[in-house]
Amino acid sequence: MVQKLKEKQPRLANRLTPILLHDNARPHTAQMTVAKLQELELELLHHPSYSPDLAPTDYHFFRNLDNFLIGKKFNSDNAVKLAFQEFIDSRPPGFYTTSLNNLPLKWQKCIDNMGAYFDE
Repeated sequence: MVQKLKEKQPRLANRLTPILLHDNARPHTAQMTVAKLQELELELLHHPSYSPDLAPTDYHFFRNLDNFLIGKKFNSDNAVKLAFQEFIDSRPPGFYTTSLNNLPLKWQKCIDNMGAYFDE
């Protein structure tokens, strides 16, 4: 994983330790996993609790996917796969990077509001 990160995102890997976004899913908190992360000396960036609007995947990607799928009905697995591919192909350049670059600002807002709900 670290080697792939160095290839794909050298600015994240060329640090003392790469940053790993981490949530509290059971496989991620298992003793073996925690021990391996400590062995690799990875810096963990913990996922905010109960804040899907502040999670990189939920915050932008799935909200847009939900909107894209409104009113669509599927009669086969293949139709679902084709619709998903259509969604991916229809995203403008910068769709992913723009939203991820804005995420630290949202996290800071959450911190400034002591975890309380806030409007964007």
